Amino acid sequence: MNEAAILAARRDRHTIGMTEFEEAVDRVLAGPERKSRLLTAEERRLTAYHEGGHVVVAHFTRHGERPHKVTIVSRGVAAGYTRFLPAEETHFKTPDMLRDQLCAALGGHAAEELVYGTASTGPSNDIEQVGRIARAMVKRWGMSARLGPLTFGKSEELVFLGREISETRDYSEETAKVIDEEVRALVLDAAARAKAILSEHRDLLDRLAATLLEVETLQGADLANVLGPGADGIAGEAGVAPLAAMRMAAPQRPR
Repeated sequence: MNEAAILAARRDRHTIGMTEFEEAVDRVLAGPERKSRLLTAEERRLTAYHEGGHVVVAHFTRHGERPHKVTIVSRGVAAGYTRFLPAEETHFKTPDMLRDQLCAALGGHAAEELVYGTASTGPSNDIEQVGRIARAMVKRWGMSARLGPLTFGKSEELVFLGREISETRDYSEETAKVIDEEVRALVLDAAARAKAILSEHRDLLDRLAATLLEVETLQGADLANVLGPGADGIAGEAGVAPLAAMRMAAPQRPR
């Protein structure tokens, strides 16, 4: 809200509109736009396919969040940026929701491999995020069938940053090996699903990347029109009220 108010004041406006709210969310999550950061034509194309990969994979998952905005305009340290919104406001996440989140997060990596035959350093933040979520599923949330509903290790976190600074291990080396195997299985399954979705919908990925190279940013209804019906048969993010969408967007991380 404060960021939106500052933006409105800079634009000599007496009220805060949805344009300011949208820009404020993007600034908080990914930093300010960096249009001065010049990319080569091939880097722009790679970025378009990378971000398009996130969008297309998320669009065809059944339990994941819906793509709301995608841009190849640099923000912060990122060359591009994709923002997601849940289909409805939720307070808990199921294993299916988390698996789809892993799948969408690896969509950029899968798109680069599909189009270029190998992935660049671009998906490094995505891979880090995926590893963190998969490890939490196994160690903190009891979502491993092999290990059961147990927690492993005691972590100390920086509360305000949400980052783990240390862990006290209370499990054996044998259990640690199983944990690593379960984390690896989750990540590899998500990667395989992401690549399968993009292979099936390669025409949509190409069309979305071409559109991004032309207009740079798509969001809301414009993005939904390009994507068409998703896994649930509904185009885009139908059913999410704008104000509710802004409220729900705040905790999400850029991909």
